[in-house]
Amino acid sequence: MQTIHVDNVSKAFGTLEVLKQVNIRLEQGEFAAIVGPSGCGKSTVLRMIAGLETATTGVVTANAKPIQAPDPSRVLIFQEHALYPWRTVEQNVGFGLELAGMSKTERKQKSDAMLEKVGLAGFQKYYPHQLSGGMRQRASIARALVMDPEVLLLDEPFGALDAITKITMQNELIRLWEGTGKTVLLITHDIDEAIYLADTIYVMSPRPGRIVETIRSTMPRPRNRNGADFVQLREQIMKHLDLAK
Repeated sequence: MQTIHVDNVSKAFGTLEVLKQVNIRLEQGEFAAIVGPSGCGKSTVLRMIAGLETATTGVVTANAKPIQAPDPSRVLIFQEHALYPWRTVEQNVGFGLELAGMSKTERKQKSDAMLEKVGLAGFQKYYPHQLSGGMRQRASIARALVMDPEVLLLDEPFGALDAITKITMQNELIRLWEGTGKTVLLITHDIDEAIYLADTIYVMSPRPGRIVETIRSTMPRPRNRNGADFVQLREQIMKHLDLAK
C-alpha cells in the first residue's frame, strides 16, 4: 500500500498561479478529502498524484519516490463515467484486465464478481446508454476497483448525480472501501460529502489554492448528517470558505 506526500507544491500555468505551497499527507488506508471553491486547484492536486501533471516547485511522492508518470496502482475516477458506449458493462469493467493480458474467462469471473459487489449483477450485457446515471457511475467504480489499485483518486465522482442517488453512492463507496486498506482521496466542493466520507479534510482557499486548515474527524460511522458534531464541523469549514451567515 502507498503513502502519498505532497510537499510544498506550487503550480503555475504560464503566469497563472494555481497552487501555492500545498502540503498533504495521505497515510495508508486513509480516506481523505479536499474541499474548496471551484477553480482553487483541487483537481490539479489530484492529477499530480495520478502522474498526469507535474509541480512547478515542490514534489509529490508515493512511498518516498517522486511520482513522474501514471501508474496502475493509482486509479483516477472522474465526475463523468467515461465508459465506452460501444462496449457492454461487462466489457467496460474488464477493459483494464484485457489490456493487462488476462484471459477472457478470468476477466469475466473478476468482472462479474465486482459487478455483484457494486450492485450491478444482471446488467453485464447492458450498454452504458441503457443505465441510469448512478448505475453508470457504479460501473465506472467497478472498472477501477477490479484492477485492485492501492490508491483511489476521486474527482467529484458524484457531482452530476441527483441528491438521493448521491447519498446512495456515498454509502456504497464507504461499504466498498471499508476493510480494503486502500488509500482514498476525494475532491469535492460539497462540504457535507467531505464530512460524511472523509476522516481527514483539507480545506483549500480560492486560487492560488492553499491548504488553510487540516481537519481530523473522529466521528464514528455511519455518520449522522444532522448530528451536533456534523453540524459543528460544517460550520467550521464554511467559515474558512467565507460561507457562514
